[in-house]
Amino acid sequence: MSTIEVNKITPVSGGTAIQVGESGDTITVPSGATITNSGTATNFTSYRPNVDPLFINGDMAVAQRGTTKTSASGYTTVDRIRNFLDDGVVTASQSTDVPSGYSFSKSYKLDVTTADSSVANNHLAAIQYKFEGQDLQVFKKGTANAEKYTLAFWVKSTKTGTFICELEDDDNSRACSQAYTVSTTNTWEYKVLNFPADTTGAFAADNGESLKIHWWLMAGTDYTSGTLATTWASTTAANRCVGQVNALDSTSNDFLLTGVQLEVGEYTSATIPPFQHESYGNNLARCQRYYYKLGPLTQDEYFGSGNIDGSNDAQIFIPFPIKMRTGPSAIETDGTASHYVIRVTSDVACDAVPVFSNTSELNAMTTFKKSSHGKTNEAGAFGRSNNDDAYLAWSAEL
Repeated sequence: MSTIEVNKITPVSGGTAIQVGESGDTITVPSGATITNSGTATNFTSYRPNVDPLFINGDMAVAQRGTTKTSASGYTTVDRIRNFLDDGVVTASQSTDVPSGYSFSKSYKLDVTTADSSVANNHLAAIQYKFEGQDLQVFKKGTANAEKYTLAFWVKSTKTGTFICELEDDDNSRACSQAYTVSTTNTWEYKVLNFPADTTGAFAADNGESLKIHWWLMAGTDYTSGTLATTWASTTAANRCVGQVNALDSTSNDFLLTGVQLEVGEYTSATIPPFQHESYGNNLARCQRYYYKLGPLTQDEYFGSGNIDGSNDAQIFIPFPIKMRTGPSAIETDGTASHYVIRVTSDVACDAVPVFSNTSELNAMTTFKKSSHGKTNEAGAFGRSNNDDAYLAWSAEL
């Protein structure tokens, strides 16, 4: 075998392979040169067709609603993560228990507070995430060029055994599930799941709910009695969660999740692109499209300004930091009327918690309520906090 020293191009194994350069060399391509790939290129950094992570808050860093809450279902703590439980009660929290060496600082933790060891046939429990259809067009679903999906995440569970993760297409009533195994109790494990492309049924290109991810925790026999749907098909209840263990069967059980990423294409744990760590500011802004919490403010901080209306209430204008997904459907407060005050020349405590007057994707007109205060109609007014717990929040969640 001969070696060509000029340019360090070395035929290997009788010319069947070519080695370019040596370890430590820098390979330079002159300006104007074209690299043509007529074969298969391997061991290159994977290419993402999406600039931002498709899965928002995958590192579980943002938790506008708070760091812990005990409940059955709903959005509770970590932004964009929803509990979906027919039975049992869990305490959800933003935990600092994370896999070592990957720069994660937070995880989503469910601690079983009321166990369900005898699961009704039609009951389910899961961690859920919802996507807008317009954010999924990169998968080209429903076309001849449809792309595969790779879902990766870190998981830690007291319960070992078979777990099911499902992609559910709400636009077309289709679903696909994949099984994964938690091998060791209370140990962080990395999972990479591949889901096939689907040439049937496009995602709607709008701001409505199109795709859900379910990390199943428990399932009754209505959902486990068939054959697991590992290829896309019309959603059939019996095929959704076949083999799923019951992770809610003991109050000793915990389930933790972090480092979630959804990628276009098929990858292994060796080839998947690295997790995209966003700045906290960018991550927060993307979460605020769905939920915006103003506060808690310290006492005497201002929510916004406006004027006294004809009923003695104050109409307070509050702009949102970014455009929300849609006009918010709910307003939240700390629940105590006296924690909110109307200020004209002096403070007057509200006698009811603030409510919606009018909202859009960009702002909210919020009514600070007082039955009587003697202030002049149409006078300028401020809405202010009267307690360190006071906050206002608006939801435009899917």
